[in-house]
Amino acid sequence: MWKLLRQVARTGIATEPLARGPALDAEVERIQREILAIVGQALAIRQVDAGSCNGCELEIHALNNPYYNIEGLGIRFVASPRHADMLLVTGPVSRNMEVALRRTYEATPEPRLVVAVGDCGCTGGIFGESYASCGRVGNVIPVDVAVAGCPPAPIDILLGIFAAVRR
Repeated sequence: MWKLLRQVARTGIATEPLARGPALDAEVERIQREILAIVGQALAIRQVDAGSCNGCELEIHALNNPYYNIEGLGIRFVASPRHADMLLVTGPVSRNMEVALRRTYEATPEPRLVVAVGDCGCTGGIFGESYASCGRVGNVIPVDVAVAGCPPAPIDILLGIFAAVRR
């Protein structure tokens, strides 16, 4: 244990400081005002895994880290579709998730937004349509914005969320 503590003391802080400045602060403030003007409150998102490999979920979870800090932008994830303004759907829709995804969509109050995340959510990906898969999210529920990538970077997901809000 002492060896580890000596190594930590020798190495010091290995991370770089967060790049913040007046331009970034102004952009964050503009985004917060825009979200409040459109939605009228904090944007509540319900994330639905319709059959993905969890690659997209890892990138979505990265949005909550201090680097992206979407909570600071007024965006939060909720557990119930009844509290959500937007559905963030990942993966090709498996046949077992088809009814659950429809029910989640119907439980989300109007005006609801849907963002399909990842190549599987946008096009069905390598799974396509088969006996076990309905394919893309758009085959089951209407989609407002599709964010391509396998998996898409967190910044691309964030830009997709902003694109859906601006529609």
